[in-house]
Amino acid sequence: MNIVKRWKVAAAAVAFTGLPSLAIAADANLQSDDFVGISFWLISMALVASTVFFFIERDRVDSKWKTSLTVSGLVTLVAAVHYFYMRDVWVSTGETPTVYRYIDWLITVPLLMVEFFLILSAITAVPARVFWRLLIGTTLMLVFGYLGESGYMDVTAGFVLGTAAWLYVLYEIFRGEAGQLNAENASPAVQSAFSLMRYIVTFGWAIYPIGYLMGYMMGSVDADTLNIIYNLADVLNKIAFGLIIWHVAVTESEGKAK
Repeated sequence: MNIVKRWKVAAAAVAFTGLPSLAIAADANLQSDDFVGISFWLISMALVASTVFFFIERDRVDSKWKTSLTVSGLVTLVAAVHYFYMRDVWVSTGETPTVYRYIDWLITVPLLMVEFFLILSAITAVPARVFWRLLIGTTLMLVFGYLGESGYMDVTAGFVLGTAAWLYVLYEIFRGEAGQLNAENASPAVQSAFSLMRYIVTFGWAIYPIGYLMGYMMGSVDADTLNIIYNLADVLNKIAFGLIIWHVAVTESEGKAK
C-alpha cells in the first residue's frame, strides 16, 4: 500500500470515528469542571490517533505481523466509536453509559485476547483450541459482569463467575498451552512482549473487577470516580497493549531485514 492509500485509510478511520458524536445531544456542552467528560474526550481522541498509527504502521512490518497490527487498530477504532457515544451520554445526562461500555468490551476485549493467539501464530503452529479457550474465557467474563452490573442476575454471582472466567484466562496465558508455546518457541523479543501483555491482563484488567466490587457490591465508589478509573484503564488495556504488539512486530521485522 503506497503512502497515499495509507493516508486515505487513516482519514477514513478518523472520519468514521467522528460520526457518532453528531447523534446525541448536539446542544450539550462540555464543562471545564466535568473531569469525567474531559477524560472521555481525551481518551476518545487518543484512541483515534492510535487507530491511525496502527493502520499506517502495518506496512512497516512483515506480512505475518500485519494481522496483529490490524486487530490492534480495530480495537482502538471500535473503542473510539463507543467512547464518542459514551462521552455524549455522560455530558448530556450525567449518567454512567454502562450499556455502551459493555458493548465496547464485548467486542474489543475478546479481540485483545485473540492477540495472544496471533502473536504465537506468527512464530509457530498453534492449535485452534488455544484460540477458542481464550475467546470463550474472555466472553464469559464479560457476559457475567454485564448481567451482574445491569441487574439481570445477582451482583455477587456475576462477580464470582466473571472473576472465575478471568482467572481461567490468566491460567491459560501463564501456565496453560498458550504460555507453554510462548516459552518453547518465541524469540526473546516476542517473549518480552508476551510477558508485558500478560501483566496488562493481570493488573490492567484487575481494575474492572475491583471497580465492580467497590462500586456495586460495597457501594464505596461514586459514578464519577468509577468512570474515570475505567477510562484510564482502557488507555492501558487498549492503547498500551497495542503499542506492545507494534513494538515487537517492528523489532522482529527490522531484525529479520538486517
